Amino acid sequence: MMSEQNMLTQTNSNGIIADEFNLCKDSRRKSNTVNKEISDNPDHQDNASILEYTPAQELINNIPYIGMTVLGTVIFVATLGSSAWGLIAAAAYLAYGLMGAFWIMIFVCPFCRYWNTKSCPCGYGRIAARFRKKKPIECFSEKFKKHIPVIVPLWFIPVLVGVPLVIRSFSWTLLVLLVVFALDAFVVLPLVSTKHGCKECPQRDTCPWMKHKCIPAA
Repeated sequence: MMSEQNMLTQTNSNGIIADEFNLCKDSRRKSNTVNKEISDNPDHQDNASILEYTPAQELINNIPYIGMTVLGTVIFVATLGSSAWGLIAAAAYLAYGLMGAFWIMIFVCPFCRYWNTKSCPCGYGRIAARFRKKKPIECFSEKFKKHIPVIVPLWFIPVLVGVPLVIRSFSWTLLVLLVVFALDAFVVLPLVSTKHGCKECPQRDTCPWMKHKCIPAA
């Protein structure tokens, strides 16, 4: 009986490993074409090899995300007040924002070709190197699509919490906070990403977020 159970457990384990391997294998096939295009493009190679960021530049690239997290936290305080529940909710959102960044560092960054280099626009790659070893870069696209949804609720939770209260009990302070949050989260952050941070990222050609936004030069 124990032998049969062990065989079943081993079979299930092998199946999970095989599924993971196949996912990365599919990602590898898709990324090989892009990687060949990168290697055949001397201009891209030169730019990628010399493009490095200072700590100040990394901080600037992170300001929209930091601003969104701080504004979301303030919205919770403005909405729920300084009560125990209000402070707990605000602290939980702030922690979610911080842990969301670390989640990406741990589960996505190790698969990036610029892990542990100064070529990462936001500096996540060098921080990630302190926690995890380098992983196969062919799996980057698959890991990105799998783990990015973990942080997506950060963009919507403060709005879902604040808008009903503004409707029920109008407050200029809360309205201004919501407008500024929406501008930062849905305008500034995506704009800075597509026009600056992500646009200059050497990994952009295989990134699910940027590869459909890169317009080839005429």
